[in-house]
Amino acid sequence: MTEFISTCSMPLAVIFLIVGFFFLVKGADIFVEGSSSIAKRFHVPAIIIGLTIVAMGTSLPETAVSVVAAIQHKNTLAISNVVGSNIFNMMFVIGVCSILATIGVKRETIIRDIPLSLVCATLLLIFGYLAFGDRSHMILGRFDGIIFLIIFAVYVLMMVFQAMRARNNQEVVQLETMENEELMIMSYPKSLLCIVGGAAAIAFGGDLTVDAASRIAIDFGMSQNLVGLTIVSIGTSLPELVTSIVAARKNEVDMAVGNAIGSNIFNILMVLGIASAISPLQLIGENVIDIIVLVVFSVVVWIFGATKKKISRTEGIAMICMYLCYSVYIIMR
Repeated sequence: MTEFISTCSMPLAVIFLIVGFFFLVKGADIFVEGSSSIAKRFHVPAIIIGLTIVAMGTSLPETAVSVVAAIQHKNTLAISNVVGSNIFNMMFVIGVCSILATIGVKRETIIRDIPLSLVCATLLLIFGYLAFGDRSHMILGRFDGIIFLIIFAVYVLMMVFQAMRARNNQEVVQLETMENEELMIMSYPKSLLCIVGGAAAIAFGGDLTVDAASRIAIDFGMSQNLVGLTIVSIGTSLPELVTSIVAARKNEVDMAVGNAIGSNIFNILMVLGIASAISPLQLIGENVIDIIVLVVFSVVVWIFGATKKKISRTEGIAMICMYLCYSVYIIMR
């Protein structure tokens, strides 16, 4: 497939990219449905399903693209996909949601989630930039990836224990990416079919997206970094965008901001953790600048959320304007 896409026409490459996005998003949705149904049949509490399987579901497209890119040694695309998705989630997704409805930011989000997201971005910068102290040899190595995965495991366990404690106290806990509906329980054969089919769709979509994006980059003279920061990152962030907008329109604003921030944490710890553990990722100077931008934007959102415990419509418009200015900058550089 890679060889065919590299020789096909540009319009066909764009179609392949769109098809790849479709398989990524739909595959993630089907995979989550099947996994959740199996978990329910084993009487796993819905709160645990939400904080693990469903929460990770919206990060599966980024995982597929970055892992495939790492395997194919297209390291710049692997990193820029995650960084671009995180910036898009932080500024555009939350910005759009705050325009639809003023976002009330929970205390836990201010003191735990946003700071952790900021720490993850800072760690990425430190591991990649300062590990060797040489701009020509900036690498996110296998050991760095293992550290990310360990932190990720601790984070998930912490969330699960907190959810179970809240559940035992009969507190109302809003899931990061679940709506207030009962999960549909399917038969075992259908659940397994969804899991296998969803995983296959994600793998196929990731492969197709990476190949098509690389082809488009070559034809337009764009770098893999630019394609990853724009086309690929926005495409793989569609689950977060759709989930957060639906949540905001239903006035589940805590869920909307939690989904975006949580996905950012998952993207760095899980996605780049897996990708760099498979194949060390070399960073370029532009990656460092983009990670610094991510850190700055994270601080901006943190300040907006902490000042009045909410993100207003005006602040949301400002966030979208900042994202658009950043987009113009990366296109022009």
